[in-house]
Amino acid sequence: MQSVKIAPEEKLKTLQNNPYFQGLSEISLRELMPSMSLRRFQRGEVLFWEGDACAGLHIIQTGSVKLFRVSPSGRQHIIRVLQEGETCNEVPVFDGGANPVNVEALEFSTVWIIEAGAVRSLITRDPDFMEKTIENLARMMRHLVRIASEMAFFQVTNRLARLIGEIPADELSGEGGSRWTQDQLAARLGTVREVVARSLRELERSGAIQMENRRIAIVDPEVLQQWAQPWN
Repeated sequence: MQSVKIAPEEKLKTLQNNPYFQGLSEISLRELMPSMSLRRFQRGEVLFWEGDACAGLHIIQTGSVKLFRVSPSGRQHIIRVLQEGETCNEVPVFDGGANPVNVEALEFSTVWIIEAGAVRSLITRDPDFMEKTIENLARMMRHLVRIASEMAFFQVTNRLARLIGEIPADELSGEGGSRWTQDQLAARLGTVREVVARSLRELERSGAIQMENRRIAIVDPEVLQQWAQPWN
């Protein structure tokens, strides 16, 4: 991890473009700026660990990171992958508790960190920020309900089809320089590699995808969508 010196106007621009702070007065935003820092993380470097004290709200400026937890048996489950502009670690920022997940850089990434105390102080002074915070936390809750519902009611093949449909094509094929492995897909779905391998073969037999040199290509989006929506 390396800290980076940044001009004040760059901090202001970051806040103005973030869903939590968009539309707030410049006075409120400038009050936050002294509590902001920009840090660089190498691929594989951990931003923070589950159970540690919360450093603050994290905003991904460049790169990507994964939020994950580890089971007692040591199996990793990826909760979410965040890209540029997305935000994480809201829960301990607002409830004052410890970090609920681990976060690791998937590539070289730069990340803004806003101190938790400064964010909590702003929410008591600015009703607009309080409203935006409630809206964003509600959106997060809907996302978690969707994940829980999929794990409870969908088979792995159905969930894998939905995930494949959400991943950019260049990340499936590896043409973008990085490629999702079967281990990563399994971790994202909360299962194991062997189950994902069987599900990929099932999707390939149905004509939805094609596998070549461990790379995935979507052949028939309509068939893939049928797998992703088994209740329709």
